Amino acid sequence: MSRLRRALLSTLVTASVAGPVAGAARPAAVQAPVPPALAPLRTFTPAALAERYAVTRDAIQAAERTAAAHGDRWRAAMLRVMADPARRFLSFDGRDGGRAVEVFGDLAHAERIAVLVPGSDTNLDKYGLLRGGAMRLQQELGGRSTVIGWLGYETPSTVSAEVLTTGRAEPAAPDLSAFVRELAVAKPAARISLLCHSYGSVVCGRAASGLDVADIVLVGSAGIGVDDVGALRTRATVWAGRSSGDWVGDVPHTRLRLPFTTIGLGADPVSPSFGARVFVAGDGGHSDYLRPGVALTNIARIVSGQAPSEEAPRA
Repeated sequence: MSRLRRALLSTLVTASVAGPVAGAARPAAVQAPVPPALAPLRTFTPAALAERYAVTRDAIQAAERTAAAHGDRWRAAMLRVMADPARRFLSFDGRDGGRAVEVFGDLAHAERIAVLVPGSDTNLDKYGLLRGGAMRLQQELGGRSTVIGWLGYETPSTVSAEVLTTGRAEPAAPDLSAFVRELAVAKPAARISLLCHSYGSVVCGRAASGLDVADIVLVGSAGIGVDDVGALRTRATVWAGRSSGDWVGDVPHTRLRLPFTTIGLGADPVSPSFGARVFVAGDGGHSDYLRPGVALTNIARIVSGQAPSEEAPRA
């Protein structure tokens, strides 16, 4: 067995042991009501969006009341903040750790839209990291730009076997595809990009085929379950960036086929053989790509349709 495969199995064993312990603290146990069914938005007029934001705010407030009634004070307090009328959600579901799709910027008049797909351990109790990154990216992009934080799936725990497989990405991909199609129908003239962080890049990879987006940007990715860009069957330009301080660079880039599943996420997205356009992403850590610095600057330039100011040379 190769060194890479031994390392991958070691990671799997560690995750399998740590996963149940970490799972006890996951927010999925917090009680939440079933949210109302939402029809697709066919137009993003200010009136239509205001109506959707109001409906979703009601759903957040219902989840707050349920959490408070069950003694989940931390979740109830967080939901009160989310229900602020100044915030704008296209959808919300408090169950299974939580799902939320939040808008940053003026979606009705947006010319550029970045859909931010987060990675493992992103949930309602850790929502601040996703929100902070989305806000900084929207500020960097400036006017006529909107960032949408798409927490539209149940993310895996970082210390679990699931994070080494495409299992959580498979059911998430159709939902991401449907959401992006909804954006394209309602905003046909807008430039849409996917920004996929960590395990979110696996979701983007599964959804990529047929999506009408200009760019797919992979950051902090350990792999997306395919060997190269061609396997994505997308017309989008695929970009990849990894900071020098990101621990993901030490993850074995291979796949190990077992009787009932495949462990590992395959080729390294920043490797020359993968075929993505690699941009310089600074020296931050795994969660620092949307903090002020070269990575944020380059991501904003890509989303805006410009070449990154620093693109890594091809080997």
